[in-house]
Amino acid sequence: MSSIGKLMKQAARMQQQITAIQQQLAQQTVEATSGGGAVKAVATCDGRLKSIRLDPQTLNPGDAEVLEDLVLTAVNQALDQARKINETEMQKVTAGFNLPGLT
Repeated sequence: MSSIGKLMKQAARMQQQITAIQQQLAQQTVEATSGGGAVKAVATCDGRLKSIRLDPQTLNPGDAEVLEDLVLTAVNQALDQARKINETEMQKVTAGFNLPGLT
């Protein structure tokens, strides 16, 4: 078989693996908290925010700015964790290939 044929088969196999991993990542979640657990953000590993939970004791109207900062921190931490897991899983599939946009 020609090297082009082998490359095409390898690319098709890789595409199947990427599709399977993307489906798994869409189901896998990570969570992050801030403010000692006052705010919890849950994100999927495909980069979507799934939920935000606020401790009712933190809902003091005078502390809105602090609460906004806590939410932002928790969300960014959850999304960073999700992005790292996504990158790690994609690198497993694309190891040895230098394909822009896949790693």
